[in-house]
Amino acid sequence: MTQSLNDILLEPARRPTVVTDLQALVDQEVSDSGGVSGAVIKTGYATVKKVKPGIVSHAVDTLLPEVAVALQPFYDDYRASAGTDFGAYLSARPAQAATALLGVADSRAEQSSSDTLKKVYAKLRPQGQKNVEEALPRLGRLIDQHAGAGV
Repeated sequence: MTQSLNDILLEPARRPTVVTDLQALVDQEVSDSGGVSGAVIKTGYATVKKVKPGIVSHAVDTLLPEVAVALQPFYDDYRASAGTDFGAYLSARPAQAATALLGVADSRAEQSSSDTLKKVYAKLRPQGQKNVEEALPRLGRLIDQHAGAGV
């Protein structure tokens, strides 16, 4: 039987490494963003990190269970198809995978008590679909890496 993403990503001994790796992925995606929209993203990201240091790591850790649930149907289909690259699998379904992930972020942003964070999120959100789609290959490979570490 295939392990669920919750079992894989939230396993207590592995979770801190998963969170660290996901934070590095977010940092890298922001760093790699270019053009005018990239400048907006970089500025917004820096603002959020300055307003609340440690927020990225905390957000990743807090959102991880919901992200695992959002990606579970994709992961189940990927495993059933005997896939070998979850990043490529997600990249072949960019709109659906990004929408599932952004649903988690949208819900959390809506619940935030910080007006500053809500404003920054609202400013960054229009580019969110494209940015998340671009991150899918790295995200899928990162999940594969952690799934292989415990299977």
